[in-house]
Amino acid sequence: MKYINQPIVKKDAYALLSGKPVYCDDLALKDCLIIKLLRSPHAHAKIRSIDTTSALRIPGIVAIYTYKDVPSSRFTLAGQSYPEPSPYDRKILDEIVRYVGDEVAIVVGTDESCCEKAMKLIKVDYEVYDAVIDFRQAIDHSVVVHKEDDYKMLCEIGNERQRNICCSGASVIGDVERVLADCDVVLERVYHTKANAQAMMETFRSYAYIDAYERLNVVSSTQIPFHVRRILSNALEIPKSKIRVVKPRIGGGFGAKQTGCCEIFAAFVTWKLKKPSKIVYTREETFTASNSRHEMQMRVKIGADKEGIIKAIDLYTLSNTGAYGEHAPTTVGLSGHKSLPLYNHVEASRFTYDVVYTNTMQAGAYRGYGATQGLFAIESIVNELADELQIDPCELRLKNMVREGEVMGQYYNEKLQSCTLDRCLLKAMEMIDWKNKPLKRDMGDKVRGLGVALAMQGSGIANIDIGTVDIKLQDDGFYTLSIGATDMGTGCDTVLAQIAAECLECDIDQIVTLGVDTDASPYDTGSYASATTYVTGMAVVKACEELKQKMIVEASVFMEVDPSHISFDGNMIYAIEDHKEMSLKDFADACFGGHKGIAMIASASHVSPTSPPPFMVGITEVDVDKATGEITLHDYVSVVDCGTIINSNLARIQAEGGIAQGIGMALYEDITYSTSGKMRNNSFMQYKIPTRMDVGKIRVDFESSYESSGPFGAKSIGEVVINTPAPAIASACAHATGFQVRTLPITAEKLLLKKDED
Repeated sequence: MKYINQPIVKKDAYALLSGKPVYCDDLALKDCLIIKLLRSPHAHAKIRSIDTTSALRIPGIVAIYTYKDVPSSRFTLAGQSYPEPSPYDRKILDEIVRYVGDEVAIVVGTDESCCEKAMKLIKVDYEVYDAVIDFRQAIDHSVVVHKEDDYKMLCEIGNERQRNICCSGASVIGDVERVLADCDVVLERVYHTKANAQAMMETFRSYAYIDAYERLNVVSSTQIPFHVRRILSNALEIPKSKIRVVKPRIGGGFGAKQTGCCEIFAAFVTWKLKKPSKIVYTREETFTASNSRHEMQMRVKIGADKEGIIKAIDLYTLSNTGAYGEHAPTTVGLSGHKSLPLYNHVEASRFTYDVVYTNTMQAGAYRGYGATQGLFAIESIVNELADELQIDPCELRLKNMVREGEVMGQYYNEKLQSCTLDRCLLKAMEMIDWKNKPLKRDMGDKVRGLGVALAMQGSGIANIDIGTVDIKLQDDGFYTLSIGATDMGTGCDTVLAQIAAECLECDIDQIVTLGVDTDASPYDTGSYASATTYVTGMAVVKACEELKQKMIVEASVFMEVDPSHISFDGNMIYAIEDHKEMSLKDFADACFGGHKGIAMIASASHVSPTSPPPFMVGITEVDVDKATGEITLHDYVSVVDCGTIINSNLARIQAEGGIAQGIGMALYEDITYSTSGKMRNNSFMQYKIPTRMDVGKIRVDFESSYESSGPFGAKSIGEVVINTPAPAIASACAHATGFQVRTLPITAEKLLLKKDED
């Protein structure tokens, strides 16, 4: 292998490091109209009237739009394959506002200053309603978040909106009550993960213009260009053929940009005025009026015999979707289907869930996508079970973990074709010297605790996610690889180029990767669900093979020999038996010259019937100060099974970044609301994310399996890597202090006062 498992430098690395203008706002037209959004100060209210008279007198103000000026169609902002499982429960602007920060008016001006002045002069008369803020009280609450008659669903998701239930469901294997009754030990615990902010570098932003063909062009920092096109079509009530979406470089997404938060407003203004416009969210808007990780409460029962064989697991997840239902039915499913299969040997398991509406900011996709929350609960209760039985938590896992070749009932009955989870655990134990360390060690002023967790995720969405690529041989013998997958800093442009170079046996510099333009790029569902390397990578393999065959056939015509005589080594085309050869450059030039003039281009799509899970083990040592409760990460080791590694540098960076985010979720990050529904943590002054100093020493290694359905044996890595820190750190802290924190984040105050909730 020349390019597989190699530390190839990202194709855009030098441009990014040199500060070249490659992001959305860098590329916006200089004379764009500026858009600002007036937002609701109330968690739940009806707009009685809006007076914009004074605001419109401000010099530079071009237009102000209210709910009376926008199309009436309801839609979803979730970037999901059609038909979307998320309900159509929002408008561009609505008469009813459902959280503090909900959009009330669109203000358009020549500069930001005039827009800010105008917003202060808009007079809104609200009829303020009671609100439901605590999601644990939402079901059958007197306040109903969505009463509208035109609410619409395209899929059956167990919706009971009059009860504030956006969706619900169940997956049951065996008789859980009977098996639990026969267990020697039964534990029941409640775990609570808070909403988390995405905190990506680049906030939400988009600009729009009308081209020479009177089509709406939208340039946006998004993970889902093709879905954005559909969202805009639904919202603006115009055909998709009138819309083009272009994605430049993205300064981070982490799932947040799988929701079309801001594109609607630039698109509406430009379509209405036929003038270019742009919108750039402030950091406060990104915190308070975009989307967050779903807050979840999970009630878990687990039963086992005295030897530590787990017999049954019962998981109920309550999830908060906030004011709107983007990603509500899909995220919650992963809390069970990506956690319960780790312990596949149980006699019975049950997963039930409800997702509820509240008058808080809507939740959305965030790295780990529900699996993170579910794994915190399942791995935490397994650690508590080990402590209860006085069994080593690693030994308990080796007795019970899923193994290669098993059919996973709670994972859509998929057969596990590739898995080195047992080897990952053994390697992680060796890296941290587990067998020679106690779970608790007195260090004098501090106590050191040891904790472990397992994790799994998926690789795309089986039978749904599609990747399509076009590859073309250009004159001079280089290739252009056109993809619809969205590089959001992960390096997928480079990874897919590596796969193409390996297939075509050429230098990677001969592969030019073209970014996403919905007019020119082949269709791709987008960069989410850890799909790109596995799904789109296989499309690259297929397209390259098709191109090679086309080149061989055409070369046989040039050389006047049978195609079976042709061989190709990436640089030269040979007909050895006929004593003929031709360089790739000469062949390419001939294709573009006056000889035959046949374009060498191939297209291929890939949809996988399975979603092979990557696995991860995380083990940590933490120090807890006896006097203050302060938590310090002493060491964190992780071993990942992501199948064959395509780019060793990027895989390691993905793992390290995901672990850092998981540490943030475990120890620092916590979105909270006042009783009136106002978010308290609306900036980096109030919302703590970990610095490089906070994450301590992170060590990453790999134990590769070979996934036959993936490109060169690859699976995914983007999401699984965030899933182990929270339960591993929670267990380490419990071993150090004797107190188990079940509500994230784990803080010094909680450990010192032995109090779980804030």
